[in-house]
Amino acid sequence: MITATQGVEITSSCPACGGVLVRDVGQFIERGQLRWGIEGRCQACANGWCEMGVGPAPEEIRQALLAQHGFARVRLAAETNLVPVLRALREMRHLSLGEARLTAAELSGPGLVGTSVEMAHLAEGLRKRSVSTTLVPSPA
Repeated sequence: MITATQGVEITSSCPACGGVLVRDVGQFIERGQLRWGIEGRCQACANGWCEMGVGPAPEEIRQALLAQHGFARVRLAAETNLVPVLRALREMRHLSLGEARLTAAELSGPGLVGTSVEMAHLAEGLRKRSVSTTLVPSPA
């Protein structure tokens, strides 16, 4: 089972006091599920919180991770039977058959890009269906 985690620290102005708000944001795989989290705390007041979710991360988190760590690309490693690819894509991403076919075509060609955690999660789901992939850093 693949375990992957990626995080970044973001600073902004605290809405409560105007001080420096530090947010640790990240994405990780836990028990086979893609998850995300935010932990925020103000350095000047008691403002703080923690939030977690299952599934794709909010776009703000994704963009911060991509800006800090760059993109990862996953593609099919070799010619493969597309039936297990389609099943994995429909199961993991809740795609229609037509959407899964388009996504499988991308995986067979240039590959799909996203955060390294998202692509590791997809690669693991395909591996469970005996589909070999390659996962590499990508300029996008």
